[in-house]
Amino acid sequence: MRKQIPNIITLLNLLAGCIAITMAFSGNFTTVVLWVAVAALFDFMDGMAARLLKAYSPIGKELDSLADVVSFGVAPAIAVYVLLRDHLSLPATLGSLSSLVPYFAFLIPLFSAYRLAKFNLDERQSSSFLGLPTPANALFWISYCYGMVQFSPLDDRFLYLTYALILLLSLLMVSELPMFSLKIKSLQLKANIQQFTMLLLSAGLIAIWGITGIAWSILTYIAISLFTSLIKRRTNK
Repeated sequence: MRKQIPNIITLLNLLAGCIAITMAFSGNFTTVVLWVAVAALFDFMDGMAARLLKAYSPIGKELDSLADVVSFGVAPAIAVYVLLRDHLSLPATLGSLSSLVPYFAFLIPLFSAYRLAKFNLDERQSSSFLGLPTPANALFWISYCYGMVQFSPLDDRFLYLTYALILLLSLLMVSELPMFSLKIKSLQLKANIQQFTMLLLSAGLIAIWGITGIAWSILTYIAISLFTSLIKRRTNK
């Protein structure tokens, strides 16, 4: 039974993702944020439980990816789909094609699934990441959707912005951009400067912007990772 505890926590991640999907279809973006955040918490806890209990297993690794596709791929995609369908003004020039616009959101789970499969086979990502992690991408999108519905009206400029961000972040998930892990392994400042900086900035952004600050925090995370990568490349030349 002890070895099944991490898998049970992973299934709770999946359950939270399923609830988030139902909330997204009803347009309740506040609750979507809550349940995806709960899923992210369980996603963090299952790995911690596996390490503490030394309960690693091949089925746990596969189960984790399957749960993540739902919680961090499908759930945010449904939220974006509803945003595009119900809240954004579409250009009149699209005509009959306007009904197809919301389906662009499903690039998110497609790239999320590909990223998770790639992650499982990539032994380079044990302590850091290559590409944007799926939980970070999901947290961006649910926060973005929540923030967008606060604006009224939403003209077609927001449609183009949303399309551009879907494409950009999807490509980032499968990119080779080095991105640091937020796991703090010690309390030494020098060894965790990126993590502590990220935590402080995120706290400030969320304090200022509320739930929408989560999206700004993810963009900050990407910016710090990109800046750090450029510095390392110049140093190694």
